[in-house]
Amino acid sequence: MTIFKKTNDLRFFLTGFTDRTKKTGFVPTMGALHKGHISLITESKKTDDLTVCSIFINPAQFNDPRDFEKYPVTIEKDILMLEQAGCDILFLPLVKEIYPAGSGQDKQYDLGYLETILEGRYRPGHFQAVGMIIDKLLTIIHPNNLYLGGKDYQQCMVIKKLLHQLNLDKTINLKICNTVREADGLAMSSRNMRLNSEERKKASAIFNALELLKLNLEMGSLDLLKEKARNILYENAFRPDYVEIADAANLKIIPNWDGKTKVVGLIAAYMNEVRLIDNMPLN
Repeated sequence: MTIFKKTNDLRFFLTGFTDRTKKTGFVPTMGALHKGHISLITESKKTDDLTVCSIFINPAQFNDPRDFEKYPVTIEKDILMLEQAGCDILFLPLVKEIYPAGSGQDKQYDLGYLETILEGRYRPGHFQAVGMIIDKLLTIIHPNNLYLGGKDYQQCMVIKKLLHQLNLDKTINLKICNTVREADGLAMSSRNMRLNSEERKKASAIFNALELLKLNLEMGSLDLLKEKARNILYENAFRPDYVEIADAANLKIIPNWDGKTKVVGLIAAYMNEVRLIDNMPLN
């Protein structure tokens, strides 16, 4: 695996990779890698001739500076995992390489309804920052295939909208891969590393709450069902930001289900200082 820290060096290398019969796969990450990230590398290796991974902890995505400071950094372990997975290229830039003029928003993206609900509501400006870094990385790497984990459901929808807005959806194939889970159902996440042993034991409640939504989904009002899911979280020391059921196609919140619409359950909740998110298709 070759590591690039400079944008121009990576661009120069990729320019030489010009055979149109060859494909490049790209996996953007913020490091603290786990099996979920590696599953994306594995998917790329099945399809692409060159697999590129980036590790960049994007400061613009963090609403709380303390959250940014506490985000786990495990670069040596990450490099070893990527090498063992057969990743070809690691892009490992410093902040000044990505934001030479500072990390202020230099572009605005029309994300519409998606940045006003759920994560957009609780983390204002977050998805603009996601759009900015993805825009920058895609401009550098020009992949054929972009691999994202399904755990960040709303973010995947935002990036899909971004690709269309940037007129890249015809040249970049977005591949959303299944969430990888621990044995007790907890979705693998870099933030799990911040949980202590007692918190980790309780953290699977977020999966159990989603399972309850799935197993008890019925036509009509969904208020009582969501309340029961919230109670599972409360009983296990979670403080939920939201427990919602939404249209899987557009993420519109559904207060009453018609028995036909494909829906997804979405949860964000704090375990003390650690905020976890997860989702599950319900039907």
